[in-house]
Amino acid sequence: MGSSSVASWPTAAITLKSLTIASAGLFALWALYVSLVEHPARRRAGVGAGVAEFRESYRRAAPWQAGAAAISLVSGVIVSLMTSERIWAVSGVTVGLAIPFTLLVIMPTNRRLLHGAPSESEAATLLARWGHLHWVRSLLGLVALVLLCSRVRFV
Repeated sequence: MGSSSVASWPTAAITLKSLTIASAGLFALWALYVSLVEHPARRRAGVGAGVAEFRESYRRAAPWQAGAAAISLVSGVIVSLMTSERIWAVSGVTVGLAIPFTLLVIMPTNRRLLHGAPSESEAATLLARWGHLHWVRSLLGLVALVLLCSRVRFV
């Protein structure tokens, strides 16, 4: 049991690799959808409607997005430790970076949109800023997903 070879735990390694890819894919594609479709539609609906939609969408999406990022991070690091393949940890950490980025960089904007009563011009500025910041999350997810997909072997 002291070996870190994937041969020691083939089923666990395959399961965790699949979980890492699936959670990174869910995170990346959901973030991309928000950046390309949902947020632009939110902004075109008008500031008041956009803020209202942001509040409802955020409350529903945040736990799913954070969960997918955390699962990818943890499973990627575990697979890397099991297989000695760094790419799994690098990919998991790349997706996982969305968590501190959100908490440290995006959260002040989130709080103002969620709990504040910004003027129409301030709300428009906040929505625009949020959209730009959210692209960072989308790119983190996409980079990780591309790295992970490069590891997939079709037999």
